[in-house]
Parts: sequence; structure tokens; C-alpha cells
Amino acid sequence: MTNSSLQSDSPGSIKKWLLTDTPASPLQANIGRIYLGSLQFFQNQLAVFGLMIIIALIFIAIFAPQLSPFDPISTNLPNRLLPPSSDHFFGTDEVGRDICSRIIWGARLTLYVIGLVAIIAAPVGIIVGTIAGYFGGLTDTFLMRITDIFLAFPKLILALAFVAALGPGIENAIIAIAITSWPPYARIARAETITIRNADFIKAIQLQGAGTFRIITRHIMPLCTSSLIVRVTLDMAGIILTAAGLGFLGLGAQPPSPEWGAMTSSGRAYILDQWWLITMPGTAIFIVSLAFNLLGDGLREVLDPKSDS
Repeated sequence: MTNSSLQSDSPGSIKKWLLTDTPASPLQANIGRIYLGSLQFFQNQLAVFGLMIIIALIFIAIFAPQLSPFDPISTNLPNRLLPPSSDHFFGTDEVGRDICSRIIWGARLTLYVIGLVAIIAAPVGIIVGTIAGYFGGLTDTFLMRITDIFLAFPKLILALAFVAALGPGIENAIIAIAITSWPPYARIARAETITIRNADFIKAIQLQGAGTFRIITRHIMPLCTSSLIVRVTLDMAGIILTAAGLGFLGLGAQPPSPEWGAMTSSGRAYILDQWWLITMPGTAIFIVSLAFNLLGDGLREVLDPKSDS
């Protein structure tokens, strides 16, 4: 069936085109695979719920200037430590700043952190893992021992060490979290590569004269991507908690930035009487972390090639 005939056919024919066992082109095969994966994903209500929360987080981050009722940074001492009300939905903090506005703007910082960490750590992990798994021998031993050194330390402790060396700040916190996040991705990519490198299609590609760089980048890395997507999504919650932990200790985003971990840190002195100072940003961290975990579980069911579904 051609694309032109597809456009004029009924919805039933479109579904048949998507579900055919004999796709006429790679594009049709990819679209059909995405369609089947989407059907399976949307059957998981918890995963859909997590996706909706993340979409809402992105929406809030994009439209933070329009959604926030007050300036998240400017202080207003006469309004300090006000409880939640119709004027200040989540109350005010110790210097009179609206907590709701700060949480809304903090969504931008949260997405900024997890986005940059994923962009830095995932490519490093897949490059190290595929090279180690493809070449084996001394290369594999050397790269995996470096990976083991990073895995030997708890992520937060190692991130604290790097931030202490680099200095406090959101950019340095991102670098520190990225440095501590790539080893699990390298392990996954290596395991996938070891199972792929001796496959018949790899041998056929080698016989056709393909170089090592082309084999790794064009044939092995794409096959490792699905497992890494699942792992990265599941790690988002850990990245958020690590960033919040650094902010709580004063090593992440610096005041007056509306970072959720830093807000929790500043509110701990008032936890007994003004509970909203620590409860509101803590709840935001919990909800977003839970959403990424739910989404990761749903993606694992869809993308995991070893899944029984």
C-alpha cells in the first residue's frame, strides 16, 4: 500500500497498514512499531498518570511567568510566614516570598537539571559501554575498572565530593551529578553490545567492509538505545533527589534561586510551627520523582525486548 493510497483510505485501512506483518519500507515498520508500543503503553494507567504529571511539569515550566501569581525572588517582609490562603495558595516563606510562585519557577530548574544531566551522562555511558563491549580484552578491562571505581561510591557522596572540588552552584552541581550518573549506562550498553557483537548480521556487515566506527555508531548503539531510555527515565527520580540533596546542603542552586531542595533546606528551621515551608517543596519533589518512576516502569514494559508482553 502506498502513502498516497493510505491518505484516501478508511481508518480501518490505516490500522491495517500500521499492523501489517510485511511493511513496504523502514518508515512503515517504524511507524507500526511506535503505534503498537503506544497501544501497550496506554494500557498501563499508572504510566499514563506519570506521563500526565510530567507533561504538566513541562507546561508549568514553559508558562511559569504567566502562571506564577507573584515574583518568586522579591521579598515582602510584612507578609512573612503566612499560612496557605486564597492570596498565597501555599503560604509564604521566611522573607515573605510566595511559595507557590517559587515552586512554579522551580519546575524550570528541575527540568534544566535533569535535561542537562541526561544529555551529558547518557551519551558518555553508551560510548564507553559499546566500546568496551565491542573490543573486549584490555580495552574492556580498563574501561570497566574505571566504571567500577565510580560505582563503588554512593552517588550522592561522590557528587558531594565533586561539588566540593568545583564549588557550589547549579552548573557545578549538574556537572557533578552527570559525572556520577554515567556508569550504570555504560554497564547496560556493554552488556547489550556483548550479546550483539557476535550476531550474524554484524558478521555480515563486517564482511561487506564496514569499519568499526560505522558498526558501533550505526548498528550497535541504536540497539542499545531502548534499554538506555528506560534506565535514564527511571534515573530521573534519583537525579532530582540528588540535586535536591545538594541544594539542601547549600551546594546546588544558590539563594535566592527557587530550587526545591534549597527551599526545603531554608524551611527546616520552621518545620514545627510553619509546616508549609518544607511540606510544599518536599511534596513537589515527591510527586515529580514518583511520576518519572511510573513512566519508567511503563516504558520498560514497552521497550524491554525481554518482556513477556
